[in-house]
Amino acid sequence: MLRRLTGALLATAALLGPLAACAATPAQSGAKPVVAAKAPANAAVLAAGAHVADWQLAHMDNFDYVPASQFRRDTEAPRDWIQAAFYIGLTAYADVSKQPKYADAILAHGEKEGWGFDKRPRHADADATSAVWIWSAARTHDPAKLAPTRARFDAVLADPSHVDLGFEAKPPQGGDPYCQARWCWSDAIFMAPPAWIALSKETKDPRYLAHADSEFWATTELLYDKTDHLYFRDSRFIAKRSDAGAKIFWGRGNGWAFAGIARILQDLPKDHPSRPRYEALFKQMAAKIVTLQGAQGYWPVSLLEPQKTPETSGTGFFVYGLAWGVNHGLLPAAQYRPAIDKGWTALTAAVEPDGKLGWVQRVGAAPDQVGPDDTQLYGVGAFLLAASEVARLPPVVAKPRR
Repeated sequence: MLRRLTGALLATAALLGPLAACAATPAQSGAKPVVAAKAPANAAVLAAGAHVADWQLAHMDNFDYVPASQFRRDTEAPRDWIQAAFYIGLTAYADVSKQPKYADAILAHGEKEGWGFDKRPRHADADATSAVWIWSAARTHDPAKLAPTRARFDAVLADPSHVDLGFEAKPPQGGDPYCQARWCWSDAIFMAPPAWIALSKETKDPRYLAHADSEFWATTELLYDKTDHLYFRDSRFIAKRSDAGAKIFWGRGNGWAFAGIARILQDLPKDHPSRPRYEALFKQMAAKIVTLQGAQGYWPVSLLEPQKTPETSGTGFFVYGLAWGVNHGLLPAAQYRPAIDKGWTALTAAVEPDGKLGWVQRVGAAPDQVGPDDTQLYGVGAFLLAASEVARLPPVVAKPRR
C-alpha cells in the first residue's frame, strides 16, 4: 500500500513538475506518519485538477472500474447524484481554469440529457443535477435551459411536503424512506439547497430561496449536534454509537454538509436575514473540522475515531470548504491555511500516474472500509471543487530569517 501511494505521488509530480508539497504517506498500523505540506503553486494545483478531470472525462462511457455490486447502475445514471457531484465540481474547475473544453463537456452533457431529471420528483439526489443546468443557463445566457428545473421546483412549491424528517419510516412495499420527500439526511444539504438558492439568484424569484432556507434549518435542527458541531448522517445515527462508544459522525456525510453550506453562501444575498446564521454555522463547523484532520492530511471516515486509511471524498470536500472560507474572508488564513495545504498534499498523493483518483469510499451511508483502487465520480467532484478554491489562495510569502 505504501509503495503504491508513494509511487503514484512521484509519478504525478513528474508529470506536473515539482510540486511545493511533499508526499503524504497512508496511515498504517505502527507506521509513523510523515507529512511535509507547503503552500502549492497555483499552476501546480490547476495541473493536478486537469490531470484528474481528464482521466474522469475519458472514462464516462465505461464504468467497469466500479464493482458491479457497488452501485454501478447508479453511477451510470446520467441525471442522478453521483454524476451530478462530478459535474458540479467540473463547473467550478471550468470557471477557474478557463479551459473551454471543460465547459464544452458540461454543456454537451446537458444537451444530451435535455436539461432534465430522473423519475423522482421530490428527492434531493435527483435535484443535484439542477445546479449543473443552472450553471449552464447562466454561462450561455439561455433561460430556456432552466425550464425543466423551474417546472420541477414549482411543483414542490405548489404542494410542499410536511412529512416527518425521521429516516426510519418506509412504505410497506419497500422504497425510499418517506422523509426523503424532504432533506432528511446530511448529503441532501449538498444536493438540493445550493441549487434552489442558485435558481433564485438566476431567476430573481425569491420563492426558491425562501423554501431552501426554511428546509435547510429544519434539517439542521434535527441532525446538527450542538455539542460536537457536526452533522449526524440521518436520524438513525443520533443515538447510535461505535464499538468504542463514540458518536458516529460520517466523514463524507459531514463533507457533503460543509461543502453544501459553502455553496449556499456562494449565492446567498449578502443582506439576507439568515446569512449571519449560515456564516456562524460554517465557522463553527470549520473550527471543529480542523481538529479532526489525520496526521497524513486526510480526514477519517468516522470523524471521532482513529484514522485507519486515506479517504479522499470527505477530505476533498473539507479542503474545498476551508479554502472557500479563507478566500471569502470568513476563515483566517493563519489558522486554517496549514490544514488546507496539508489536505491538498494528501489529495494529490492519492492520484495515480494516469490521473485516476484513489481511496474514495464507495457509495454508502456511514463510515466504511476504503481501498487504494476505490474511486467514484463524487470523489473526483470533491477533488475538483478543492482544486478550484486552492488555486485561488494567495501565495504564502515566507518571512525573512533574522
